Amino acid sequence: DRLKQNTLQFLAGYPANNALLWGPRGTGKSSLVRALLNEYADKGLKMIEVQPRDMADIPAIMRRLGNIEGKFIIFCDDLTFESGDTNYKILKTVLDGSIRTTEQFIVYATSNRRHIVPEDVKENLRGKVINNELHHSEATEEKISLSERFGIWLSFHPYSQHNYLNIVSHHLKKLSTQPLTNDEQVEIKSDALQWALERGSKSGRVAYQFVIDWLGRK
Repeated sequence: DRLKQNTLQFLAGYPANNALLWGPRGTGKSSLVRALLNEYADKGLKMIEVQPRDMADIPAIMRRLGNIEGKFIIFCDDLTFESGDTNYKILKTVLDGSIRTTEQFIVYATSNRRHIVPEDVKENLRGKVINNELHHSEATEEKISLSERFGIWLSFHPYSQHNYLNIVSHHLKKLSTQPLTNDEQVEIKSDALQWALERGSKSGRVAYQFVIDWLGRK
């Protein structure tokens, strides 16, 4: 609801924020952003996906698209930068508004971690203690500041067993061609939990993969 509201503000020409969706893999971050395109394409919403390695191209992309009608989400999926990568500085410039984003362009990004750029131990060791307060080194502060330039943070958390099984049930109802017997329903619950245990994750993606495998074997 929060992301939909922000997107509708953007489409209507009202002020809107760039957004960062962060949390464990497979919890639906990318799916949520892509669902916005399905929902609002008829309202003029368009989407450009930019890989982390191509961040430096964002200003050129905006210039090329500036004369095209519509509102554009610049979508940065699975956003992360390796230590020593300086491409994040381009994104900081975009988010700061030095390249105007809020009228025709907005940035939605997903990441497995809240602070997108990794912090080196040696950078933290260069921090100072002043009046009993820890002050991070300038390098660390600069990296953390990238996340803070997103006006909206949406946190995704690992699913409970109950939610995971509900997602399995949802996909089965959607994909199965015939009703399940009581014995099959018991079997599915046990097999789905074993499937998640083997992968070390209870997520929407894992639930979908289990259903595909189970239906295929049947």
